[in-house]
Amino acid sequence: MLRSCSYCGRIHDSKYQCPQKPKRFKERDEVHRFRTLQVWIKKRNYIRQRDTHLCQVCTRQLYDTHTQYTYDDIQVHHIVPLREDWERRLDEDNLLCLCRPHHEAAEAGGIPRAVLFAIATEQNTK
Repeated sequence: MLRSCSYCGRIHDSKYQCPQKPKRFKERDEVHRFRTLQVWIKKRNYIRQRDTHLCQVCTRQLYDTHTQYTYDDIQVHHIVPLREDWERRLDEDNLLCLCRPHHEAAEAGGIPRAVLFAIATEQNTK
């Protein structure tokens, strides 16, 4: 039986799998599931409050900072990635607020982990 395809607009056999049909979401891995848990959401909010919703690299004017007090698009960064050390996922010395450009630089290795650890430790002692 031929049918009009709602995905591509062509006419196919009813048993034909149209390549235009959107794929279903694959099973999310452990890291993605972690980011939806309340324990992470609470810890993320705590880190944002601890760091006063500011990029901690920008406030110290390190690594090509254009604006000292960046508060737009702030993200909480895991200094040691979750895939490397799962046990440190909620460790406050491993979490830091960064703006998008500095977060991307830190993920790419443009900002040394030692510097990020020093900033996080300083934030925890305040």
